[in-house]
Amino acid sequence: MNKIYRVVEVYKTREQPEEYSVVAVLDTHLEAERAVQRLQQNGIDLSKCSIVGKENTSEERVCAYYTSGAKISSWGKMGAFWGGVWGLLQGSGFFLIPGIGPVLVGGTFVTAMIGALEGAVVVGGLSALGAGFYNIGIPSDSIERYEVAVRGDRFIVIVHGNATEVTSAKNILKLFAQNDAQESA
Repeated sequence: MNKIYRVVEVYKTREQPEEYSVVAVLDTHLEAERAVQRLQQNGIDLSKCSIVGKENTSEERVCAYYTSGAKISSWGKMGAFWGGVWGLLQGSGFFLIPGIGPVLVGGTFVTAMIGALEGAVVVGGLSALGAGFYNIGIPSDSIERYEVAVRGDRFIVIVHGNATEVTSAKNILKLFAQNDAQESA
């Protein structure tokens, strides 16, 4: 199984004509964390990065998301991961989405999710997550694939920026995917 979809896709945002997003789907939170670290090591501004994933909860584990001062914290199976992500990326959110479950978001994609909810922009039967993807320019035919990925416990890494920044991020993510696949073989 590939660690990342073979195609790391680039989309043009709907509202800002000179802004783009590159989207990659990874199998685990550790891979998502390593991908973000690789982006940072290669000079990508983390204020333009986001991670979307699902917290798998069970009745036997306590799971909590809370603020402590100006910092949001997480306690649960992946608490250390989400705490680290929220420390690196700008913005954090927890969304309980019917049909998907508890979705956590770190980074600027939180704004797209909130915009979808506040503006009641649930387009063509999309979930709040799908509407968030739609808000950043992802076409409807690709949105379902990303929702299925999150529902299937995969993690989505998104980098927003101008054409040069997104092309650079795309190349880094593709190289990361190739190297990660070789390391796990």
